Amino acid sequence: MSTLSAVDRASFVRAFNRFYTRQVGALQEHLLDSEFSLTEARILYELANQESLTSTDLCRALDLNAGYLSRVISGFETKGLVEKSRSALDARAFQLTLTDQGKAVFAPLNEASLNTVLGMLEHLTDPQQHQLIEAMRQIQSLLGERETSYLLRDPQPGDLGWVVHQQAVLYAREYGWNSEFEALVAEIVATYIRNFNPASDRCWIAEKDGKVVGSVFVVRHDETTAKLRMLYVDASARGMGIGQRLVEEALRFARLAGYTRMVLWTNGALLDARKLYQKAGFELVEEVSSHSFGMSQVEQTWARDL
Repeated sequence: MSTLSAVDRASFVRAFNRFYTRQVGALQEHLLDSEFSLTEARILYELANQESLTSTDLCRALDLNAGYLSRVISGFETKGLVEKSRSALDARAFQLTLTDQGKAVFAPLNEASLNTVLGMLEHLTDPQQHQLIEAMRQIQSLLGERETSYLLRDPQPGDLGWVVHQQAVLYAREYGWNSEFEALVAEIVATYIRNFNPASDRCWIAEKDGKVVGSVFVVRHDETTAKLRMLYVDASARGMGIGQRLVEEALRFARLAGYTRMVLWTNGALLDARKLYQKAGFELVEEVSSHSFGMSQVEQTWARDL
């Protein structure tokens, strides 16, 4: 995908849109053999699942033209599906509510929609269904409002293997590093697991929407010095402050563990990481040119007192 032009990428998105609208039946004049269009059915859905909605709320939620929405609501009123009442919060606005008849009309439409999706999913295995849902979450995250909530936790079984995988993929994609780097990351993780001491070592996993999106390790370098290792934030979660939070947690743990100094190894090409370390008070103490991971590198050691 990285070699596609902007026009090629737009064409790919349009092709996906054509596929998905056909897949869910959105091209039909009436949705699910009902008397309603896709937009009308969506308005009924919002009214059935939220209380105290006004026309302004619906316009904002569905990005609809106010005149068009007004005509749809008038049609619903004529059919006895929707009733209006003055809003208790704003006397100038009308609150929209489904009538009993409206609820009765919506119920089979909602069930038909659910059954259509269940029918689509039943042809996929459980792993494929999870893969599909995760892909949809990622599309929603990238194109919708950015969700800034995440949690930091201890690693669970499988997390550290995932960290190795993600780091190898990330640095191969963004910097062209070869499998030597994956071997190094795997060795670091294996050493951490074998030598783990809760008094001196710690790992944090950053999780967002059930997905591992970041990690950092603190290990014993010597009696008074902690080493920060393998700071990583997935591209999908950047700009949320996760990297800074991981570094802050690492520093806090190191102080509580009795360390008086922290060091880290990084690479001159990792500009964003360097800015993060500088902001956290680290200073460059050593720089060495080398050839590793399939290319020329500038290895750097940074340190700070705790």
